[in-house]
Amino acid sequence: MTPYEQLGGAEGVRQLVKRFYALMDELPEAYTVRQIHPESLAGSEESLFEFLSGWLGGPPLYVNKKGHPRLRMRHHPYVIGPVERDEWMLCMRQALAEQVSDATFRGQLETAFANMANHLVNAEDRAA
Repeated sequence: MTPYEQLGGAEGVRQLVKRFYALMDELPEAYTVRQIHPESLAGSEESLFEFLSGWLGGPPLYVNKKGHPRLRMRHHPYVIGPVERDEWMLCMRQALAEQVSDATFRGQLETAFANMANHLVNAEDRAA
């Protein structure tokens, strides 16, 4: 069974993404990462849903629509340092904790998301 299926398919992934962005809006601890997003999170929400669909083993919605994700390239215009990464992970960990009751599966997802978030840190690549 794929992680996509374990999360409940499209509905489960969409629920995770909706809660993730709700937390980004609600938590004062996510202020810095929220500031690099547009005022409306609708487009970000749809992109993350489409990306996670394929990334988690479901339909490759993002790839079919926009091609290879090229995450570092697509995120390069934004300064992403340890603070932004940690705030992003705070929201994702909370969303996962609320939705995924299986501790082993939740831990696997947290590790995979942390690896992805670490990969996107680009602040060291920029001139001061």
